[in-house]
Amino acid sequence: MASMAAISVIKAPSSLSSSFSNVNNKAMTSHNNLSFAASRFSGDKLIPVVPTGSRRTCGAGKPVIVSPKAVSDSATKYTQEDQTCLFPDASKSVLGIILGGGAGTRLYPLTKKRAKPAVPLGGNYRLIDIPVSNCLNSDVSKIYVLTQFNSTSLNNHLSRAYAGNMSGNHKTKGFVEVLAAQQSPENPNWFQGTADAVRQYLWLLEEQEVMEFLILAGDHLYRMDYKKFIQSHREAGADITVAALPMDQNRASAFGLMKIDQHGRIVEFAEKPKGEQLKAMQRAKEMPYIASMGIYVVSKDAMLSLLKDKFPSANDFGSEVIPGATSIGMKVQAYLYDGYWEDIGTIEAFYNANLGITKKPVPDFSFYDRSSPIYTQPRSLPPSKMIDADVIDSVIGEGCVIKNCKILHSVVGLRSCISEGAILEDTLLMGADYYETDADKMLLIAKGSVPIGIGKNSHIKRAIIDKNARIGDDVKIINHDNVQEAAREADGYFINSGIVTVIKDAFIPSGTII
Repeated sequence: MASMAAISVIKAPSSLSSSFSNVNNKAMTSHNNLSFAASRFSGDKLIPVVPTGSRRTCGAGKPVIVSPKAVSDSATKYTQEDQTCLFPDASKSVLGIILGGGAGTRLYPLTKKRAKPAVPLGGNYRLIDIPVSNCLNSDVSKIYVLTQFNSTSLNNHLSRAYAGNMSGNHKTKGFVEVLAAQQSPENPNWFQGTADAVRQYLWLLEEQEVMEFLILAGDHLYRMDYKKFIQSHREAGADITVAALPMDQNRASAFGLMKIDQHGRIVEFAEKPKGEQLKAMQRAKEMPYIASMGIYVVSKDAMLSLLKDKFPSANDFGSEVIPGATSIGMKVQAYLYDGYWEDIGTIEAFYNANLGITKKPVPDFSFYDRSSPIYTQPRSLPPSKMIDADVIDSVIGEGCVIKNCKILHSVVGLRSCISEGAILEDTLLMGADYYETDADKMLLIAKGSVPIGIGKNSHIKRAIIDKNARIGDDVKIINHDNVQEAAREADGYFINSGIVTVIKDAFIPSGTII
């Protein structure tokens, strides 16, 4: 029988769900502390950072020497002596701000009924689970999520996944809270960009007794220890620190690019340069550019000064605030990251990132790292059931029913139902939000429709099937003519970069050929 990798989800901690059932004692202790230990700091005042290289006590009272050269993040496993020790710790001194992004037009139709961060990922998760989990694993337990477009699905997910674990007074305990765009007598406009979104809520953000704001995107796939990122910022005495990574020629123009000096200070920053400006940002041959990841640590005082006084009309961090801060002499540092990172900005990038988790022997991104688990909402679904199914190099989510079919190099989302004789190749099947009863199915068939899932003897290849889609019997979604772009919304699908995307809740009648 062919191999199959299934993602399991348990409650850890409290109602949070983790991708591991056997999280070790160390990880569990860390997250229990994250949820509750912040109350120990009630009424305390923030203390200045201990000077670089100073000895301070971390963990169980063991002295730790903190290196002044912690300027990059890597996947290397560290011993206790090498682990970061922030002072004050991140749960007390850092506020996470996750930006929900714009309308997500490049991810359409996946963003037709949901915000970008709410798009399903990896069978069981949502994109927003990545930055939130990175925060929780880094002891950043105070988190705001700023949203504007199609935010209902995102709000529901966050409240079900995280609110029960992080509730409490905002100055003493952790929280994950949504801040939606709103109009007021002072500001009748919606969010105009990333910086404007933060500015409109500065009145609330500045009430937090923190040292830094950690600015994150809600649509990136990566795993990062933010404690090292924050430590680098503090040890450099920076106003702003920008997470950066090497970038090749083909993708460079889609990112903010920078030049840095020998001390890691950013001396020039250009947002999505083209032509001669792009060439001017080159630094080497193999990976000639250093690109911004759109992730920043900003000292609180610097943020207030930049958004209120220095650049009161700037709307965007990447194109306006960061270059502006560099130009007026503020200390803007680069933090070099050398792990996997993907900006889920297009259908092709989203498709590749999802299918990348099925790669062997090592996937592009793993949900199986017990030291840094990815959390999501607990759903109490039954195990997936496979009856005479041939599943090869695939990931299967919870609660699926798979009968006498073939699944090759695919990701199958929760509650998926796949009927006899079906074939899925290189496909992302997102699953369903609910189960249908036998009575529901009979009624649908009587009305000329079909149940949610994949019908008998259907063949799907190189496609994304969004949630609650109804694919009839003998359907072929194989893009036989190799069409690269097509908008057939009335028929329930789009084609982007040769990838067929079936819209959420779409009905594809039996016998259809795409």
